[in-house]
Amino acid sequence: MTDLPVLQALKGKLRFHETRQKVLAENVANAETPGYTARDLKAPDFFRMAVEGEGDGGVATVLTNPMHIAGPRISNVGPLRPEKVGGYEVTPDGNAVSLEDQMMKVTGNQMDFQAVTSLYQRSLGLLKTAVGKR
Repeated sequence: MTDLPVLQALKGKLRFHETRQKVLAENVANAETPGYTARDLKAPDFFRMAVEGEGDGGVATVLTNPMHIAGPRISNVGPLRPEKVGGYEVTPDGNAVSLEDQMMKVTGNQMDFQAVTSLYQRSLGLLKTAVGKR
């Protein structure tokens, strides 16, 4: 039941937020490391990948008939990229981490993770109800 494309997409979104949380935690941990530049993950653009046929793994349509057309695969996690910071945010030792910005991102990421978790749980509940397991 958990192999459905919708649930796979939600799992991919959960993996993205999990990985992003690790990257943001590294930024906070290195807030006083000389020369450290904050990093972030580029969020995958599921719509663009579906329209343009890009992607390297993750969610894909299932071919149940030889007459079906294969759809694009959607990637789960974007690449790491350095954050752009203004000159006033870089300390004299070259550190470019703003703790306020990082904590706002951590909070936003946590809220997004909780929303996707709730959607995943509700989707499983609906499937169980449809199958008659409740």
